[in-house]
Amino acid sequence: MGDLYALDFDGVLCDSCGESSLSAVKAAKVRWPALFDGVDSAMEDWVVDQMYIVRPVVETGYENVLLVRLLLEMKIPSISKSSVAEGLTVEGILENWSKIKPVIMEEWDEKRDVLVDLFGKVRDEWMEKDLATWIGANRFYPGVSDALKFASSRIYIVTTKQSRFADALLREIAGVTIAPERIYGLGTGPKVEVLKQLQKKPELQGLTLHFVEDRLATLKNVINESELDKWNLYLGDWGYNTQKERAEAANIPRIRLLGLSDFSSFLS
Repeated sequence: MGDLYALDFDGVLCDSCGESSLSAVKAAKVRWPALFDGVDSAMEDWVVDQMYIVRPVVETGYENVLLVRLLLEMKIPSISKSSVAEGLTVEGILENWSKIKPVIMEEWDEKRDVLVDLFGKVRDEWMEKDLATWIGANRFYPGVSDALKFASSRIYIVTTKQSRFADALLREIAGVTIAPERIYGLGTGPKVEVLKQLQKKPELQGLTLHFVEDRLATLKNVINESELDKWNLYLGDWGYNTQKERAEAANIPRIRLLGLSDFSSFLS
């Protein structure tokens, strides 16, 4: 009957870490302007470099904004610190982000929806003022654009990115147009719920189901849902995950570790 591929976007199709990190710095400047007193361009470059290291912890884009502030608090002694910043390392963030995030959200008196809106607004303004630079801060992984263009399988995008940004990047970089109803972005519900919706669609019955993701935690969530037992699960080893996570995934029978060249050939 054929195959259906539900694909994560950031870390599977697109390396967006450069853009998301720069957007997060812009958003942090709007949200906490005093934080950037005395922060020069070299310090901003350091923050962006560190963001590449901690990127595996990010589930939804607004978390990048929190990470920018936390990294600055860790680096600059004069900044008023959250209780978790002193002595914290990037390795500590990778290991404990799920515990750190609620603490700093409360201490900084931040709300998720406010940061989501701010992050989206900053990206919209950047795109409006200088689309070429915004596009240029993203890149699709080698072979992915052609794999999407010539895919014979049914393709859906399942992402925590806001749909308008995923759509713009697919069109502008990959040269691919995916129908809006096939892009499930931020606000469409948890990925496990999206997968449940997809497998119930009458027009998709009989297809072999595949879900490609770069976050091990997300794949574990799928495994915990018995209703989703029919999905073949893959962890992209080129995405935003750590060696420790890849080693763990290799010992989980439901999950197949996937290389980039294998992924591109899958879709054909």
